[in-house]
Amino acid sequence: MQPTDQFVNHLYKTEGRRVLATLIRLLKNFDLAEEAMQDAFTIALKQWPIDGIPKNPRAWLISTGRFKAIDQIRRRATFNASLTQIADELESAISDSEDWGERNLEDDQLRLIFTCCHPSLSAEAQMALTLREVCGLTTEAIAKAFLLNPTTLAQRIVRAKNKIRDAKIPYEIPTENELAPRLDTVLHVIYLLFNEGYSASEGEHLIRHDLAQEAIRLGRLLKELLPTTEVLGLLALMLIQDSRRDARTDTAGDLIRLEDQDRSLWHHYQIREGSDLIQQALSRGGAGVYSLQAAIAALHAEARSFAETDWQEIVGLYDLLFHINPSPIIALNRCVAVSHRDGAAQGSIELDLLVDQLQDYYLFHAAKADLLVKTGDISAAKIAYETAIKLTQQEPEKRFLVNQLSKLI
Repeated sequence: MQPTDQFVNHLYKTEGRRVLATLIRLLKNFDLAEEAMQDAFTIALKQWPIDGIPKNPRAWLISTGRFKAIDQIRRRATFNASLTQIADELESAISDSEDWGERNLEDDQLRLIFTCCHPSLSAEAQMALTLREVCGLTTEAIAKAFLLNPTTLAQRIVRAKNKIRDAKIPYEIPTENELAPRLDTVLHVIYLLFNEGYSASEGEHLIRHDLAQEAIRLGRLLKELLPTTEVLGLLALMLIQDSRRDARTDTAGDLIRLEDQDRSLWHHYQIREGSDLIQQALSRGGAGVYSLQAAIAALHAEARSFAETDWQEIVGLYDLLFHINPSPIIALNRCVAVSHRDGAAQGSIELDLLVDQLQDYYLFHAAKADLLVKTGDISAAKIAYETAIKLTQQEPEKRFLVNQLSKLI
Protein backbone atom coordinates (compact mmCIF):
# COMPACT_ATOMS: atom_id res chain seq x y z
CA MET A 1 0.00 0.00 0.00
CA GLN A 2 1.28 3.46 -0.95
CA PRO A 3 2.03 6.00 1.85
CA THR A 4 -0.78 8.27 0.65
CA ASP A 5 -3.23 5.37 0.66
CA GLN A 6 -2.15 4.50 4.19
CA PHE A 7 -2.70 8.11 5.26
CA VAL A 8 -6.19 8.20 3.72
CA ASN A 9 -7.12 4.90 5.38
CA HIS A 10 -5.82 6.17 8.73
CA LEU A 11 -7.75 9.41 8.26
CA TYR A 12 -10.91 7.45 7.50
CA LYS A 13 -10.58 5.49 10.75
CA THR A 14 -9.68 8.46 12.95
CA GLU A 15 -11.56 11.37 11.37
CA GLY A 16 -14.35 9.78 9.32
CA ARG A 17 -17.05 10.22 11.95
CA ARG A 18 -16.15 13.89 12.44
CA VAL A 19 -16.33 14.52 8.70
CA LEU A 20 -19.67 12.72 8.61
CA ALA A 21 -21.06 14.79 11.50
CA THR A 22 -20.33 18.03 9.65
CA LEU A 23 -21.74 16.70 6.38
CA ILE A 24 -24.94 15.67 8.18
CA ARG A 25 -25.30 19.23 9.51
CA LEU A 26 -24.66 20.74 6.09
CA LEU A 27 -26.78 18.34 4.04
CA LYS A 28 -29.47 17.64 6.65
CA ASN A 29 -29.74 14.05 5.49
CA PHE A 30 -28.00 11.05 7.07
CA ASP A 31 -27.88 8.82 4.01
CA LEU A 32 -26.82 11.59 1.63
CA ALA A 33 -24.06 12.62 4.05
CA GLU A 34 -22.86 9.03 4.41
CA GLU A 35 -22.67 8.68 0.62
CA ALA A 36 -20.94 12.06 0.32
CA MET A 37 -18.30 11.06 2.87
CA GLN A 38 -17.59 7.79 1.03
CA ASP A 39 -17.32 9.70 -2.25
CA ALA A 40 -14.91 12.22 -0.71
CA PHE A 41 -12.56 9.54 0.60
CA THR A 42 -12.71 7.69 -2.73
CA ILE A 43 -11.74 10.87 -4.61
CA ALA A 44 -8.94 11.49 -2.07
CA LEU A 45 -7.49 8.05 -2.82
CA LYS A 46 -7.34 9.00 -6.52
CA GLN A 47 -6.29 12.67 -6.30
CA TRP A 48 -3.95 12.96 -3.32
CA PRO A 49 -1.23 10.65 -4.72
CA ILE A 50 -1.10 12.99 -7.75
CA ASP A 51 -1.83 16.43 -6.24
CA GLY A 52 -0.42 15.85 -2.79
CA ILE A 53 -2.16 15.85 0.58
CA PRO A 54 -3.99 19.14 1.16
CA LYS A 55 -3.00 21.45 4.00
CA ASN A 56 -6.29 20.80 5.82
CA PRO A 57 -7.38 17.25 4.85
CA ARG A 58 -10.61 17.30 6.85
CA ALA A 59 -11.76 20.59 5.35
CA TRP A 60 -10.95 19.23 1.88
CA LEU A 61 -12.99 16.08 2.55
CA ILE A 62 -15.96 18.06 3.87
CA SER A 63 -15.90 20.52 0.98
CA THR A 64 -15.50 17.75 -1.61
CA GLY A 65 -18.22 15.66 -0.04
CA ARG A 66 -20.82 18.42 0.07
CA PHE A 67 -20.15 19.50 -3.54
CA LYS A 68 -20.41 15.87 -4.61
CA ALA A 69 -23.74 15.55 -2.81
CA ILE A 70 -25.15 18.74 -4.36
CA ASP A 71 -24.05 17.56 -7.83
CA GLN A 72 -25.77 14.26 -7.21
CA ILE A 73 -29.01 16.00 -6.19
CA ARG A 74 -28.89 18.11 -9.36
CA ARG A 75 -28.48 14.98 -11.49
CA ARG A 76 -31.49 13.43 -9.79
CA ALA A 77 -33.44 16.63 -10.45
CA THR A 78 -33.73 15.51 -14.08
CA PHE A 79 -36.38 13.08 -12.84
CA ASN A 80 -37.69 15.11 -9.91
CA ALA A 81 -37.84 18.88 -10.40
CA SER A 82 -38.39 19.56 -6.68
CA LEU A 83 -34.80 18.47 -6.02
CA THR A 84 -33.51 21.52 -7.89
CA GLN A 85 -34.82 23.77 -5.13
CA ILE A 86 -33.22 21.53 -2.48
CA ALA A 87 -29.86 21.71 -4.25
CA ASP A 88 -30.13 25.51 -4.58
CA GLU A 89 -30.98 25.85 -0.88
CA LEU A 90 -28.08 23.62 0.17
CA GLU A 91 -25.64 25.48 -2.04
CA SER A 92 -26.74 28.93 -0.88
CA ALA A 93 -26.70 27.87 2.77
CA ILE A 94 -23.04 26.86 2.68
CA SER A 95 -20.41 29.52 2.46
CA ASP A 96 -16.97 28.83 1.02
CA SER A 97 -15.59 30.91 3.86
CA GLU A 98 -17.19 28.71 6.50
CA ASP A 99 -14.89 28.09 9.46
CA TRP A 100 -13.69 24.47 9.41
CA GLY A 101 -11.67 24.91 12.60
CA GLU A 102 -11.27 22.22 15.25
CA ARG A 103 -13.83 23.75 17.57
CA ASN A 104 -16.55 23.85 14.93
CA LEU A 105 -15.94 20.26 13.86
CA GLU A 106 -16.11 19.08 17.47
CA ASP A 107 -19.31 21.06 17.97
CA ASP A 108 -20.75 19.24 14.96
CA GLN A 109 -20.23 15.91 16.70
CA LEU A 110 -21.98 17.19 19.81
CA ARG A 111 -24.80 18.52 17.64
CA LEU A 112 -25.11 15.08 16.05
CA ILE A 113 -25.13 13.28 19.41
CA PHE A 114 -27.95 15.45 20.73
CA THR A 115 -29.86 15.15 17.46
CA CYS A 116 -29.66 11.36 17.67
CA CYS A 117 -30.78 11.57 21.30
CA HIS A 118 -33.77 13.81 20.62
CA PRO A 119 -36.69 13.07 22.99
CA SER A 120 -39.09 12.49 20.09
CA LEU A 121 -37.19 9.27 19.36
CA SER A 122 -37.59 6.16 21.49
CA ALA A 123 -34.73 5.35 23.87
CA GLU A 124 -33.88 2.28 21.78
CA ALA A 125 -33.78 4.33 18.57
CA GLN A 126 -31.63 7.02 20.23
CA MET A 127 -29.09 4.45 21.33
CA ALA A 128 -28.96 2.57 18.03
CA LEU A 129 -28.74 5.70 15.88
CA THR A 130 -26.00 7.30 17.97
CA LEU A 131 -23.87 4.16 18.03
CA ARG A 132 -24.25 3.80 14.26
CA GLU A 133 -23.85 7.41 13.10
CA VAL A 134 -21.68 9.04 15.77
CA CYS A 135 -19.56 6.07 16.77
CA GLY A 136 -19.45 4.14 13.52
CA LEU A 137 -20.30 0.73 14.98
CA THR A 138 -21.70 -1.73 12.47
CA THR A 139 -25.37 -2.63 12.48
CA GLU A 140 -24.38 -6.21 13.31
CA ALA A 141 -22.32 -5.17 16.37
CA ILE A 142 -25.11 -2.95 17.70
CA ALA A 143 -27.70 -5.69 17.10
CA LYS A 144 -25.59 -8.12 19.12
CA ALA A 145 -25.32 -5.63 21.98
CA PHE A 146 -29.12 -5.22 22.00
CA LEU A 147 -29.75 -8.96 21.43
CA LEU A 148 -31.69 -8.09 18.27
CA ASN A 149 -31.85 -9.43 14.75
CA PRO A 150 -29.64 -7.18 12.53
CA THR A 151 -32.56 -6.61 10.14
CA THR A 152 -34.77 -5.44 13.01
CA LEU A 153 -32.03 -3.11 14.21
CA ALA A 154 -31.45 -1.72 10.70
CA GLN A 155 -35.17 -0.97 10.35
CA ARG A 156 -35.12 0.84 13.69
CA ILE A 157 -32.26 3.04 12.50
CA VAL A 158 -34.02 3.81 9.21
CA ARG A 159 -37.22 4.81 11.03
CA ALA A 160 -35.25 7.09 13.36
CA LYS A 161 -33.54 8.82 10.42
CA ASN A 162 -36.88 9.28 8.68
CA LYS A 163 -38.42 10.78 11.80
CA ILE A 164 -35.58 13.27 12.14
CA ARG A 165 -36.05 14.24 8.49
CA ASP A 166 -39.86 14.40 8.48
CA ALA A 167 -40.13 16.20 11.83
CA LYS A 168 -37.32 18.58 10.80
CA ILE A 169 -35.49 17.95 14.07
CA PRO A 170 -32.73 20.59 14.17
CA TYR A 171 -29.05 19.65 14.16
CA GLU A 172 -28.08 21.72 17.17
CA ILE A 173 -26.90 21.57 20.75
CA PRO A 174 -29.96 22.09 22.97
CA THR A 175 -30.50 25.20 25.05
CA GLU A 176 -29.62 25.01 28.73
CA ASN A 177 -33.25 24.29 29.68
CA GLU A 178 -33.48 21.43 27.17
CA LEU A 179 -30.07 19.97 27.90
CA ALA A 180 -30.50 18.17 31.21
CA PRO A 181 -33.36 15.82 30.22
CA ARG A 182 -31.37 14.57 27.23
CA LEU A 183 -28.09 14.19 29.07
CA ASP A 184 -28.67 10.72 30.55
CA THR A 185 -29.01 9.09 27.14
CA VAL A 186 -25.94 10.90 25.81
CA LEU A 187 -23.87 9.76 28.81
CA HIS A 188 -25.11 6.20 28.40
CA VAL A 189 -24.20 6.13 24.71
CA ILE A 190 -20.69 7.46 25.37
CA TYR A 191 -20.27 4.87 28.13
CA LEU A 192 -21.39 2.06 25.80
CA LEU A 193 -18.89 3.24 23.21
CA PHE A 194 -16.11 3.27 25.80
CA ASN A 195 -17.00 -0.21 27.03
CA GLU A 196 -16.83 -1.59 23.49
CA GLY A 197 -13.33 -0.11 23.25
CA TYR A 198 -12.27 -1.15 26.76
CA SER A 199 -13.46 -4.74 26.34
CA ALA A 200 -14.68 -5.60 22.85
CA SER A 201 -17.85 -7.69 22.81
CA GLU A 202 -16.33 -10.14 20.34
CA GLY A 203 -13.35 -10.77 18.12
CA GLU A 204 -9.62 -11.39 18.32
CA HIS A 205 -8.66 -8.31 20.34
CA LEU A 206 -9.63 -7.43 23.90
CA ILE A 207 -9.09 -3.69 23.48
CA ARG A 208 -10.19 -1.33 20.69
CA HIS A 209 -8.20 1.73 21.67
CA ASP A 210 -9.68 3.86 18.88
CA LEU A 211 -13.20 3.50 20.31
CA ALA A 212 -12.04 4.13 23.88
CA GLN A 213 -10.20 7.28 22.79
CA GLU A 214 -13.22 8.50 20.83
CA ALA A 215 -15.42 8.06 23.91
CA ILE A 216 -12.92 9.97 26.06
CA ARG A 217 -12.76 12.76 23.47
CA LEU A 218 -16.55 13.04 23.43
CA GLY A 219 -16.53 13.04 27.24
CA ARG A 220 -14.13 15.98 27.23
CA LEU A 221 -16.37 17.87 24.80
CA LEU A 222 -19.36 17.25 27.02
CA LYS A 223 -17.42 18.41 30.08
CA GLU A 224 -16.75 21.74 28.35
CA LEU A 225 -20.44 22.08 27.55
CA LEU A 226 -21.97 20.90 30.82
CA PRO A 227 -19.59 20.01 33.70
CA THR A 228 -22.18 18.30 35.94
CA THR A 229 -21.35 15.69 38.58
CA GLU A 230 -22.12 12.79 36.28
CA VAL A 231 -20.33 14.25 33.25
CA LEU A 232 -17.21 14.69 35.37
CA GLY A 233 -17.74 11.23 36.84
CA LEU A 234 -18.01 9.53 33.46
CA LEU A 235 -14.90 11.24 32.11
CA ALA A 236 -13.01 10.29 35.28
CA LEU A 237 -14.17 6.68 35.01
CA MET A 238 -13.07 6.38 31.38
CA LEU A 239 -9.68 7.98 32.00
CA ILE A 240 -8.90 5.73 34.96
CA GLN A 241 -10.05 2.53 33.28
CA ASP A 242 -8.20 3.38 30.07
CA SER A 243 -5.03 4.14 32.04
CA ARG A 244 -4.43 0.37 32.43
CA ARG A 245 -4.63 -0.47 28.72
CA ASP A 246 -0.94 -1.36 28.23
CA ALA A 247 -0.95 -3.73 31.21
CA ARG A 248 -4.18 -5.61 30.48
CA THR A 249 -2.79 -7.92 27.79
CA ASP A 250 0.56 -9.58 27.14
CA THR A 251 2.57 -9.51 23.92
CA ALA A 252 0.37 -12.31 22.51
CA GLY A 253 -2.79 -10.32 23.25
CA ASP A 254 -3.82 -12.56 26.12
CA LEU A 255 -5.68 -11.18 29.13
CA ILE A 256 -3.83 -10.28 32.33
CA ARG A 257 -5.98 -10.02 35.46
CA LEU A 258 -5.91 -6.87 37.57
CA GLU A 259 -4.03 -8.61 40.41
CA ASP A 260 -1.28 -9.73 38.01
CA GLN A 261 -0.80 -6.48 36.07
CA ASP A 262 2.46 -4.56 36.10
CA ARG A 263 1.35 -1.27 37.63
CA SER A 264 4.40 0.53 36.32
CA LEU A 265 2.81 0.21 32.86
CA TRP A 266 -0.29 2.11 33.92
CA HIS A 267 -0.63 5.66 32.60
CA HIS A 268 -0.47 7.46 35.91
CA TYR A 269 -1.08 10.91 34.42
CA GLN A 270 -4.55 9.66 33.42
CA ILE A 271 -5.11 8.29 36.93
CA ARG A 272 -4.17 11.67 38.42
CA GLU A 273 -6.48 13.53 36.04
CA GLY A 274 -9.31 11.07 36.69
CA SER A 275 -8.82 11.27 40.46
CA ASP A 276 -8.92 15.07 40.34
CA LEU A 277 -12.12 14.95 38.29
CA ILE A 278 -13.83 12.54 40.67
CA GLN A 279 -12.91 14.75 43.62
CA GLN A 280 -14.54 17.67 41.79
CA ALA A 281 -17.59 15.56 40.99
CA LEU A 282 -18.11 14.26 44.53
CA SER A 283 -17.62 17.73 46.01
CA ARG A 284 -20.65 18.92 44.00
CA GLY A 285 -22.93 16.31 45.60
CA GLY A 286 -25.54 14.20 43.87
CA ALA A 287 -23.21 11.33 43.03
CA GLY A 288 -24.72 8.95 40.49
CA VAL A 289 -23.75 5.72 38.76
CA TYR A 290 -20.78 7.14 36.85
CA SER A 291 -19.21 9.12 39.68
CA LEU A 292 -19.54 6.18 42.09
CA GLN A 293 -18.02 3.79 39.56
CA ALA A 294 -15.22 6.30 39.03
CA ALA A 295 -14.61 6.46 42.78
CA ILE A 296 -14.31 2.65 42.84
CA ALA A 297 -11.94 2.71 39.87
CA ALA A 298 -9.84 5.38 41.59
CA LEU A 299 -9.44 3.21 44.71
CA HIS A 300 -8.17 0.36 42.53
CA ALA A 301 -5.84 2.63 40.58
CA GLU A 302 -4.39 4.48 43.56
CA ALA A 303 -3.54 1.31 45.54
CA ARG A 304 0.21 0.60 45.42
CA SER A 305 -0.52 -3.12 44.98
CA PHE A 306 -3.50 -5.42 44.67
CA ALA A 307 -2.96 -6.59 48.25
CA GLU A 308 -3.19 -3.00 49.52
CA THR A 309 -6.56 -2.32 47.84
CA ASP A 310 -9.13 -0.83 50.24
CA TRP A 311 -11.82 -3.50 49.82
CA GLN A 312 -13.83 -2.19 52.76
CA GLU A 313 -14.28 1.18 51.04
CA ILE A 314 -14.95 -0.47 47.69
CA VAL A 315 -17.73 -2.67 49.11
CA GLY A 316 -19.24 0.42 50.73
CA LEU A 317 -19.25 2.25 47.40
CA TYR A 318 -20.85 -0.77 45.71
CA ASP A 319 -23.57 -0.68 48.37
CA LEU A 320 -24.30 2.95 47.46
CA LEU A 321 -24.15 2.15 43.75
CA PHE A 322 -26.53 -0.78 44.07
CA HIS A 323 -28.94 1.36 46.09
CA ILE A 324 -29.36 3.84 43.22
CA ASN A 325 -29.02 1.26 40.41
CA PRO A 326 -29.94 -2.27 41.55
CA SER A 327 -28.37 -4.00 38.56
CA PRO A 328 -27.34 -7.67 38.73
CA ILE A 329 -24.00 -6.73 37.13
CA ILE A 330 -23.31 -4.30 39.96
CA ALA A 331 -24.35 -7.02 42.41
CA LEU A 332 -21.87 -9.40 40.74
CA ASN A 333 -19.02 -6.90 41.04
CA ARG A 334 -19.96 -6.32 44.68
CA CYS A 335 -19.77 -10.07 45.35
CA VAL A 336 -16.24 -10.18 43.98
CA ALA A 337 -15.28 -7.27 46.24
CA VAL A 338 -16.91 -9.04 49.23
CA SER A 339 -14.86 -12.17 48.45
CA HIS A 340 -11.66 -10.11 48.77
CA ARG A 341 -12.84 -8.44 51.96
CA ASP A 342 -14.55 -11.37 53.74
CA GLY A 343 -13.18 -14.44 51.96
CA ALA A 344 -14.10 -16.62 49.00
CA ALA A 345 -16.71 -18.62 50.91
CA GLN A 346 -18.76 -15.53 51.75
CA GLY A 347 -18.40 -14.17 48.24
CA SER A 348 -19.60 -17.50 46.83
CA ILE A 349 -22.67 -17.53 49.08
CA GLU A 350 -23.69 -14.06 47.90
CA LEU A 351 -22.92 -14.93 44.29
CA ASP A 352 -25.31 -17.89 44.40
CA LEU A 353 -28.18 -15.46 45.01
CA LEU A 354 -27.65 -14.08 41.48
CA VAL A 355 -27.77 -17.32 39.52
CA ASP A 356 -31.32 -16.84 38.19
CA GLN A 357 -30.51 -13.36 36.87
CA LEU A 358 -27.06 -14.07 35.44
CA GLN A 359 -27.07 -17.70 34.37
CA ASP A 360 -26.45 -16.66 30.74
CA TYR A 361 -23.65 -14.22 31.58
CA TYR A 362 -20.16 -15.65 31.18
CA LEU A 363 -18.52 -13.43 33.81
CA PHE A 364 -20.90 -14.78 36.45
CA HIS A 365 -19.67 -18.32 35.79
CA ALA A 366 -16.04 -17.14 35.54
CA ALA A 367 -16.31 -15.43 38.93
CA LYS A 368 -18.04 -18.49 40.38
CA ALA A 369 -15.28 -20.75 39.08
CA ASP A 370 -12.58 -18.56 40.62
CA LEU A 371 -14.29 -18.61 44.03
CA LEU A 372 -14.87 -22.38 43.85
CA VAL A 373 -11.15 -22.91 43.19
CA LYS A 374 -10.33 -20.83 46.25
CA THR A 375 -12.74 -22.82 48.41
CA GLY A 376 -11.36 -26.12 47.11
CA ASP A 377 -14.35 -27.36 45.09
CA ILE A 378 -12.38 -28.18 41.97
CA SER A 379 -14.96 -30.37 40.23
CA ALA A 380 -17.62 -27.64 40.47
CA ALA A 381 -15.04 -25.05 39.37
CA LYS A 382 -14.36 -27.06 36.20
CA ILE A 383 -18.06 -27.06 35.32
CA ALA A 384 -18.29 -23.31 35.93
CA TYR A 385 -15.26 -22.62 33.73
CA GLU A 386 -16.68 -24.81 30.94
CA THR A 387 -19.95 -22.90 31.08
CA ALA A 388 -18.15 -19.54 30.98
CA ILE A 389 -16.09 -20.67 27.97
CA LYS A 390 -19.23 -21.64 26.06
CA LEU A 391 -20.85 -18.28 26.73
CA THR A 392 -17.99 -15.90 25.91
CA GLN A 393 -17.50 -14.54 22.37
CA GLN A 394 -14.32 -12.64 23.11
CA GLU A 395 -11.24 -14.60 22.02
CA PRO A 396 -8.65 -13.29 24.56
CA GLU A 397 -11.08 -13.87 27.43
CA LYS A 398 -11.92 -17.33 26.07
CA ARG A 399 -8.21 -18.21 25.92
CA PHE A 400 -7.77 -16.96 29.47
CA LEU A 401 -10.65 -19.12 30.72
CA VAL A 402 -9.38 -22.16 28.82
CA ASN A 403 -5.98 -21.64 30.44
CA GLN A 404 -7.55 -21.39 33.90
CA LEU A 405 -9.49 -24.60 33.27
CA SER A 406 -6.35 -26.42 32.06
CA LYS A 407 -4.69 -25.73 35.40
CA LEU A 408 -7.40 -27.80 37.10
CA ILE A 409 -7.14 -30.86 34.85
